[in-house]
Amino acid sequence: MNKPEFFVTPGYGETLLNALHYSQALKIGDRVETSGQGGWDDDLQIPESIEDEIAQAFQNLERTLATAGASWEHVVHVNSYHVGGFPPIVNETMARLYRHYMPNHAPIWTQLGVAALGLPTMRIEIRVTAIVP
Repeated sequence: MNKPEFFVTPGYGETLLNALHYSQALKIGDRVETSGQGGWDDDLQIPESIEDEIAQAFQNLERTLATAGASWEHVVHVNSYHVGGFPPIVNETMARLYRHYMPNHAPIWTQLGVAALGLPTMRIEIRVTAIVP
């Protein structure tokens, strides 16, 4: 059995490791799992616009996947967690970013509405599974 390797995203990942003692990604064999990535910057600040917050979460996933040797092209499953429901702009932004980051495939996706996330101002958190051949 392969031994799991844990990865910490430079910047915010180091802050969260020190504060809350968790890693941003795990690789075991050819599988990479990420913890939920919010739309925060390295100072854990959240943009005002939901579109910018979602876009930042996708960028944070890209950074986190890279720490474990993966990229969006390897993503096969997405879970997204949403505070405030699903106004049209949320799904429009998610679909636009899926097409941008994964133009050659469409992953499976589970979308959940939740009451709250880890930071009080967060409205989205996204976690992914990637398979790296």
